[in-house]
Amino acid sequence: MSASAVALPGDPPGGRRAAAVWGIGVAVYFVAVIFRTSLGVAGLDAADRFDVNASALSTFSILQLLVYAGMQIPVGLMVDRLGTKKVLTLGVVLFTVGQLGFALSPSYGTALASRALLGCGDAMTFISVLRLGSRWFPARRGPLIGQVAALFGMAGNLVSTVVIARMLHGLGWTATFAGSAAAGLVVLVLLSLFLKDHPEGHEPPPTQHAGSAFVRKQIAESWREPGTRLGMWVHFTTQFPAMVFLLLWGMPFLVEAQGLSRETAGELLTLVVLCNMVVGLVYGQVIARHHAARVPLALGTVGATALLWAATIAYPGDRAPMWLLITLCTVLGACGPASMIGFDFARPANPPQRQGTASGIVNMGGFVASMTTLLAVGVLLDATGDNYRIAFSSVFVLETLGITQILRLRARTVRRERERLVASRVEAVHVPV
Repeated sequence: MSASAVALPGDPPGGRRAAAVWGIGVAVYFVAVIFRTSLGVAGLDAADRFDVNASALSTFSILQLLVYAGMQIPVGLMVDRLGTKKVLTLGVVLFTVGQLGFALSPSYGTALASRALLGCGDAMTFISVLRLGSRWFPARRGPLIGQVAALFGMAGNLVSTVVIARMLHGLGWTATFAGSAAAGLVVLVLLSLFLKDHPEGHEPPPTQHAGSAFVRKQIAESWREPGTRLGMWVHFTTQFPAMVFLLLWGMPFLVEAQGLSRETAGELLTLVVLCNMVVGLVYGQVIARHHAARVPLALGTVGATALLWAATIAYPGDRAPMWLLITLCTVLGACGPASMIGFDFARPANPPQRQGTASGIVNMGGFVASMTTLLAVGVLLDATGDNYRIAFSSVFVLETLGITQILRLRARTVRRERERLVASRVEAVHVPV
């Protein structure tokens, strides 16, 4: 039996009500991802609207991710202290105002400020949804619940690549982004009326919040666990290639470097999202049944991504064949599910009162990597006259760093998990019936 399969005292029962409440949180995340990724299909439109070059265009996504990554630990602390509902409510308000502001922005500067506000609200969603799932479902469901949440997030990405792209060409910039902001108001109403932090009888134990001392203790104790650090590096290494491709540079690469039409490029981005949804379900089931598969799945995904990325940008001639682009997009679809494995290392390593903080540390990894690569690609494109082969090679630097850290931490994490499992079994033997 794996550590994640051990039934914990007071484990919530799950069931239909849990699915309904958790579903509201997932709906919030779904809308947040639509707003986050809407720029991915509007990159060329944004460049024309605000008359900016590649570096300035990448700043939209970099600033958004910088705010997102910088907010992860504060948001984790907020979730641990204030609960899910309050944090999600604030997040919805912020990302809705940010999306509306982006629609109405008359200049590059105001558009940047709007994306920063959107990133701040977006940062409050996923950690809250993970915390909500851990409060409403048994611990053994953790890997699958996390992957399903990510699946709905990718469904939001699918809406961006299909619906938002078509709306942009049919309705124009302002109507598209302002109209999509209405979805934020819908989930805000649902959240306010129906969401609860936890089921009756499963209230978390009271925690003493002693200001800055409490904050430092939460962060230090979470970071001290090798499972938290390993989770962060798994998230760092696996997520960013697909994030960079979907969030900004995939569409320009496919259109400008590969000579595809915007419709065909949009279909390839959609393929990434669809593969992500399918692979997410597979990875969730595999990890729930075979906990030892976590590191092999993560490293296998990184290796396959690096291989196809290299084959695509190094292909002889000006353009890669369609079969290779399809294969690349199929493999990129596994990056998101692989990044979720990071949370499966941090979850059993931390008690319930630190889940938000630990998840924030993990979630920060992939977005720091994405932000760094987005900037590197934009700068290298400007410096090399739009040479995508050189610019996209920056991916390998971060993948090498991440693989090194994963290999360094994996043995220590497995050892700690075995010690924790033995301790829980001993404690269970001595619990009076």
